[in-house]
Amino acid sequence: MNLHHGARLLDDHLPADVVRSVEAPDALGTAGALGALRAWIDGRTVLLTNGDAWFGPTLDMADFVRSWDQERVRLLCVPDSRRGDFGDLRYCGVALLPWRAVAPLLAEPSGLYERSWREEASGGRLDLPVFDGPFVDCATPGDYLAANMAASGGRSVVDARAMVASGATVQRSVVWADSEVAEGEVLIDAIRAGPLTVLIRG
Repeated sequence: MNLHHGARLLDDHLPADVVRSVEAPDALGTAGALGALRAWIDGRTVLLTNGDAWFGPTLDMADFVRSWDQERVRLLCVPDSRRGDFGDLRYCGVALLPWRAVAPLLAEPSGLYERSWREEASGGRLDLPVFDGPFVDCATPGDYLAANMAASGGRSVVDARAMVASGATVQRSVVWADSEVAEGEVLIDAIRAGPLTVLIRG
């Protein structure tokens, strides 16, 4: 998860026992990030989640953890025959990793599929439970807007610190904190982030 933006505010908000690992000067990728945290993980298992994955309320994380055998790498998947990572299943951003899968990782730019999951799959050591509820991988602005609309039931999501004029029109849009929508302005299927406006079409 990218915690660079607003890092100081985030540090002020987080409890003292939360560890935030900073990747500098290069981004390490997920495998490299775990390699950098290896001494801190220190033999424990890892629950890994992608910060840009949105799930509907039917996702039961407690059951995902409780029913794990604690031996195989467990990857939550969704059915996706077009973009499947493992046959017709697509990894959707939540994983449980035993220490044996974390211990070899190094603090260098690398991904988990290349460094671990490909070999685990070939050895039949992957556990791939399927989530059949709502899921959006927020890889694009359009996906980000779709996730917000799914979470809000189609209503615009406007931060309380945004300034929206009474004569402005905002439909199916996201307006970030400290953003402004002027009198007479129309935002439909859009993201307003400060001075930046992204229109989602098609």
